[in-house]
Amino acid sequence: MLTVVVGLAGALVYGAADFLGGLAARRVSALLATAVAAGSGLIALLVAYPFVGGAWGRDDVLLGALSGLTGALALTLLYACLAIGPMSILSPLTAVVSAIVPMAWGLAAGETLSPIGTWALGVALVAVVLVGFVPEQGAVRPSVRGIAMAIGAGASIGAFLIIIDGTSDESGLVPLVMNRTVSVLVMATVLTTLVLVARGRSRRWSRRAADAASARAPEDEPIASEALHATGAAGVAVHADRPDREPGDHDAPRGFVLRTPGMAAGIRFAIACGVVDVAANVLLLIGLRIGDLTVVSVLTAMYPAGTILLAALVLRERIAPVQWVGLVLALTAAGMLAAA
Repeated sequence: MLTVVVGLAGALVYGAADFLGGLAARRVSALLATAVAAGSGLIALLVAYPFVGGAWGRDDVLLGALSGLTGALALTLLYACLAIGPMSILSPLTAVVSAIVPMAWGLAAGETLSPIGTWALGVALVAVVLVGFVPEQGAVRPSVRGIAMAIGAGASIGAFLIIIDGTSDESGLVPLVMNRTVSVLVMATVLTTLVLVARGRSRRWSRRAADAASARAPEDEPIASEALHATGAAGVAVHADRPDREPGDHDAPRGFVLRTPGMAAGIRFAIACGVVDVAANVLLLIGLRIGDLTVVSVLTAMYPAGTILLAALVLRERIAPVQWVGLVLALTAAGMLAAA
């Protein structure tokens, strides 16, 4: 019973973290929001560690670091597949795979379920699909590439669960601290690389704009030529953090660190996302320590429920009928697992 309660609570908190992350990504880029969330989550763990503690065993440190790499890979593949779309198919596919992989691992490792527990897991998997369904107008058939990325994202999430489940009870928060540390390092490396690439492109665009301005300006108007040079260079420099923007392109999509009026709010949402996500990780860790990987992984995969409920309450977004069915099935499965 306690495992079911903790697992469902973790799923709802994960959903809340995704909701906050979505609000952040609307104001700043998804990449910047993810990086800020990783940093705030690490700080939250470091603050909590003296009160919770944990032994720094070599195996637990290595497993924690490895879980950070799988987590970073999962996010990369998840964002990539959702960008390709359609989300209505790829999102629940990712969630289902993230449940099936650790569930299969747990059963292969010797975990057993009662008949009602087996039925409950089946109902829960159906609930995961329905809850994660995102209705889209005119959704198209997914590409092989999108499906492959969704499966890869789900498998990476499942691998994260398996790795964390392999840590010892004495390790406390150590695996999560290592997980976040690696995530921060990965995100810092990615952001630094993108900034350097953007600056290189900016310098090339500045030279290109200056050459074009000089070619258009009459030789007897050096002042006008210099003015055009300065304007063109400044125009590109302002958007040096927008690698997708060409000189003269005024409608390109937002880059990864674009400065907008809502950027401060976006950063605040990203910080909150990181803290809430850490709380979800702690609940996941507790669930794995007191229960079976098979049950916890399926319950955790219901995280879209928390997102859609918050979206309905805060943003007044409509919950689709198929999602209501999924929520009812999720509660039914939880009750069956509690009785198993």
